[in-house]
Amino acid sequence: MKRFHIAIILLICCTAINISAQRKNTGGRSTTRTTNSNNANTNNKTQELQVPEGLYSVEELERKREDALDEIAVTSQLLKEASVSAKTSLNRLNLLSQQLLARKKVISLLGEEIAAIDRRMKTMNDEIDILEKDLNKKKENYAKSMQTQQQEHRTSQFKMLLILSAEDLAQSYRRMRYLQEYSKWQKEEAERIVTKQSEITRRKTELEKSKEEKQTLLSQRNNENKKLEDEQKQQQTEVKDLNKKQRELQNLLQQKRKEADALNKQIDNLIAEEIKKSEKNAASQSGNAATAESSSKSASTRPASGSSYVLTESEATISKNFSANKGKLPYPLSGKYTIVSRYGEHQHQELTHVRTVNNGIDIQTTAGSEARAIYKGVITRIFVMPGFNNNVIVRHGDYLTVYSNLSEVYVKAGDAVNTGQAIGKIYSDSEKGNETILHFQLWHERTKLNPAVWIK
Repeated sequence: MKRFHIAIILLICCTAINISAQRKNTGGRSTTRTTNSNNANTNNKTQELQVPEGLYSVEELERKREDALDEIAVTSQLLKEASVSAKTSLNRLNLLSQQLLARKKVISLLGEEIAAIDRRMKTMNDEIDILEKDLNKKKENYAKSMQTQQQEHRTSQFKMLLILSAEDLAQSYRRMRYLQEYSKWQKEEAERIVTKQSEITRRKTELEKSKEEKQTLLSQRNNENKKLEDEQKQQQTEVKDLNKKQRELQNLLQQKRKEADALNKQIDNLIAEEIKKSEKNAASQSGNAATAESSSKSASTRPASGSSYVLTESEATISKNFSANKGKLPYPLSGKYTIVSRYGEHQHQELTHVRTVNNGIDIQTTAGSEARAIYKGVITRIFVMPGFNNNVIVRHGDYLTVYSNLSEVYVKAGDAVNTGQAIGKIYSDSEKGNETILHFQLWHERTKLNPAVWIK
């Protein structure tokens, strides 16, 4: 029986020695659990190092900066096209002011990008510190295990003696499993050390790349600041020139105001006519109703005469959907553009003697651009006004949009139009360097609204 016991132990030893020979390192199950726990803690610490909420990422800031640069490119192109004459100098100044605002926005966004990269670099440095501390700890543990192995002379013979010296078969098996697991831990720990070193190298490479990005952005910000200084000097020069032409400029603004008042009066009169027309149509439909109850119901839902549109069911649906799209409606033209005059009454930010009033917004674009419907509706009126050329009114239930200063009109009264459909070609003034401006208004019944609030 003793011989049989020894034979089994020898068989176990051979198996253990073969397994150990295939592995360079040793380890136990409890040690592996500890190592995995350490890795989990390290990962958790790394995940905690995130960009604070409410701050834009570098990529988002870069997209915003590119949009602002596109706006500057459009404004620069429009400035080149505009001639420096008495008629266009005020518009040139407005364009230049828009360009300065966009330039300042670019500089601000560059500053935010640099700050975001600084935050990212700090996060990277913190992560690298955590990784290096974890790596040093792993190296220390690994070195201790190797020293212990050398001190105990854990050769194949020693392992065999360790197993053979067991009191029984069960203890021999437990010792063999310990040696296997210890060997497995040592091998895996060596692999983890190599992986950790690679991760640190990768993070340091990313950190260097971020440093290079920061230097590039700093250089760009310096260039943008120089451009801003040049543009501010140009603006100051044009302000001085315009201040010398106060009387001429005041006469020009007075003429434009008269033309704008005439346009506003015409639009209001046309809307009043449309409201009366809708009332007559509703009254006609009520008169043809089969019962007095139907007629009474129609009369009760009708607004006071001349105050509001009487809408059909389909018109009411369009009106409701139009209102629901507030802030999401498209711009009323094709091509690139910039707003040169905003809604309402404003004191000019550079010229103290200039005060402008606008019933809509003026959008300057490039020659050849077309006016486009911002929502589906029906063409109700097409008319001509001095200073605004051809004008088109599109009705969207009880909302109306007005497209002024068109050289060509592609539609006629009564036509149904869809969102984005071309209505006409915007007039380009050859005497003003092909200045191409669309005057756009938005009304709710007989009340003017700020178009900029409705357009996305």
